[in-house]
Amino acid sequence: MAKGAAAKAAPKRNVIPISRGRAITTGEIIDRSLAIEIVRVTERAAVAAARFRGRGDERAADQAAVDAMRRELNRLAIHGEVVIGEGARDTGAPLCVGEQVGDLTGPRLDIAVDPLEGVTLCAKAQANAISVIAIAEQGTLLKAPDVYMNKIAIGPDYAADTVDLDAAPEDNIRRLAAAKGVSVDAIVACILDRPRHARLIEAVRATGASIRLISDGDISAVMDVAKPETTGVDIYLGSGGAPEGVLAAAALKCIGGHMQARLMLDTPDARREAAALGLRDFERVYGVNDMAGGDVLFAATGVTDGGLLSGVKFGARSIVTETIVMRSSTLTNRRILAEHRSTGKFHLD
Repeated sequence: MAKGAAAKAAPKRNVIPISRGRAITTGEIIDRSLAIEIVRVTERAAVAAARFRGRGDERAADQAAVDAMRRELNRLAIHGEVVIGEGARDTGAPLCVGEQVGDLTGPRLDIAVDPLEGVTLCAKAQANAISVIAIAEQGTLLKAPDVYMNKIAIGPDYAADTVDLDAAPEDNIRRLAAAKGVSVDAIVACILDRPRHARLIEAVRATGASIRLISDGDISAVMDVAKPETTGVDIYLGSGGAPEGVLAAAALKCIGGHMQARLMLDTPDARREAAALGLRDFERVYGVNDMAGGDVLFAATGVTDGGLLSGVKFGARSIVTETIVMRSSTLTNRRILAEHRSTGKFHLD
């Protein structure tokens, strides 16, 4: 092949600058180096929140996590838009929906964040508070309004149609047990402990299945279904926040699993908010790929100890964090146990 023809046929590559003055040539929209970069984002947020662990001040813990995450995000060489964040654009809050983050020189990306999932868990020093971020190609993360979302999720070892969001909960439990090849009483369902779930809880218990009730933290709860052999959770059921649903879908896109969800747009204000975000079909059932399309990076750092991650550990001269970072295009799942030593030039905050 002629040299000119070969050059013409070669795929176009993008030069994407990343922090610390380096540049990497890649054919990827999201450079693989960003997987490490976003770990620092959740680490900073988790450490900032953990300083308020057990102090009973939810607002202070959340604000510390938000501020730390925002500072670190703005050091990345990306042009990101927050599509899932700390409230609507008109609130003026840091990391609100629509805010532009990064140094605005790199690729345009969708950003979904929950700087402190489980603010009450952190304030009470209870298990499973985490700091979370997902990054995806522009226009591929669902812009969900801040409303409730009805959800059902199972692991990757089953067919996607094993369960159905619109089926009776007892039917879903029985179908999952059959697919797993176990009796119904071997199934464990995870449900948020809320008054609105009283009938759901009753129906699941009537089948003989067990229920793990959680007070908060449905992102990590949905992630638990991906590895039932270690977490003990087979299925997630019930309603929770729609923003958290998108982040959970981003995680499942990377770690494996199936999820169905529908926005609960039961008020005129909720429907107006959804319409303003470009949503038209208010009864649509969303799958994982509908909520998190394209290539996705996901990272979560533990704030308090939990089944998914260990919480931040403060030492006399170091801080230890544990982070899970994943990518959907490679299905890579890494755990990073990091020791951050304090020096005269560096202090993790």
